Amino acid sequence: MLHNHISEIFLKNMGFLPTIGQKNLIAHLSAFISDSKNHATFLIKGFAGTGKTTMVNALVKTLAEFSIDAVLMAPTGRAAKVLSSYTGKDAFTIHKKIYRQRSSNEGFGVFAVNFNPAKNTFFIVDEASMLSNSQGDFSPFGSGKLLTDLIDFVFSGQNCKLILIGDTAQLPPVGLDISPALDIRELRYCGLDVSEAFLKDIVRQSEDSGILMNATAIRNIIDSGKVDIPILHIDGFDDVVPVTGNDLLEFINDSYDKNGVENTIVITRSNKRANQFNQGIRNKILWRESELESGDLLMVVKNNYHWMKDNREINFIANGDIIRVARVKKIYEQFGLRFADITAVFADYNDLEADMKIILDTLTSEGPSLTADENKKLYYSVLEEYADAKNKKELNEKIKSDPHFNALQVKYAYAITGHKAQGGQWDTVFLDQGYFKPEMNNTEFLRWLYTGFTRPTKKLFLVNFNACFFDSQ
Repeated sequence: MLHNHISEIFLKNMGFLPTIGQKNLIAHLSAFISDSKNHATFLIKGFAGTGKTTMVNALVKTLAEFSIDAVLMAPTGRAAKVLSSYTGKDAFTIHKKIYRQRSSNEGFGVFAVNFNPAKNTFFIVDEASMLSNSQGDFSPFGSGKLLTDLIDFVFSGQNCKLILIGDTAQLPPVGLDISPALDIRELRYCGLDVSEAFLKDIVRQSEDSGILMNATAIRNIIDSGKVDIPILHIDGFDDVVPVTGNDLLEFINDSYDKNGVENTIVITRSNKRANQFNQGIRNKILWRESELESGDLLMVVKNNYHWMKDNREINFIANGDIIRVARVKKIYEQFGLRFADITAVFADYNDLEADMKIILDTLTSEGPSLTADENKKLYYSVLEEYADAKNKKELNEKIKSDPHFNALQVKYAYAITGHKAQGGQWDTVFLDQGYFKPEMNNTEFLRWLYTGFTRPTKKLFLVNFNACFFDSQ
């Protein structure tokens, strides 16, 4: 039978003996590939170290051997880059693939769900835990529900199938308790015929992997529904290292020298803490005296649809994208805010360069971006510049295309929050616990901790962790 042949090819592409869980996944995936059901969706859930990466790589190779087209997607540019790196195949952001910008007649800066021209194609989405299906106050994208729009796009194609991959122990989308794209009930409510498999057996954990051993322990607590404080085992491991604030800058500086600034990150629990780390790193390690200099790494904190609207590769700049400042051309104040004209490099998009304006005020603000009042003040200040507009339509067009109104909102990207870190991987991660008392432990904190533990590929430093996490040692 066909699915048996697919299983054989799958096993060959793995290159080693699978675990029981992986064998089960291969059997179910092989049947899924050979089946012809409508709205067929497969959900792969797995914790860190269970072999999701290996399985996806083998899946892509297997589909190729049967001349079946596959499209790889992820929620962010960084996550798409990671997916592409281990499959050897191009990967796209979901927004890039499923949306198109409407014409100016339909509404500038508004994106509609695109038509899917694909036939007999598998759409594989990694880091699906990040997908929300809640409609915000305003979203220029489709229905405002990313999961719904993804489903509509995929199944508007002829005989297409959807595979969602993710880790249920990671942080869900902001404001949600669960990740809807990893909830089989939610998917079936959307009208999908869903099969699922759960990888639980650790396959890449070895005796010297403290990162994976501790991540597994944290995950087990989350999975049990309890809120126990995990006891972190670090003795005998060289990839998990506790560090105090007194030694922190020295360790960060050492990581910059060995791995590079872009392969090192500090993950913390709040924007306020991230600001403190960013200032300390810039002043005491990078010796940056000016507020903004060539070489600075910045993270975008609000979607922007202006500066890349005509670029085929990106077409918009997403919240969470990281850019590197290539040149600072001008810094000035206008409309009660401070702006900079820069040339930015997008490392996650093949080092694409683009000129743009950024707002400097958000670099050190404690909020995630400009407040509602600040945005409103900017809007009315720009509005006054076009008092000579002939009509409301012309006025709206001028505001929508104004470079100051569309200036990129950014923060320094040397230290970021747990939500911003999702979908990314770095060689070295410094995980800052911040102020903590045992009674502050809850499921949200455990998910933040697990997310932090699963971001490094080589080394994890535990910054200022409370002694209660090491009591058994």
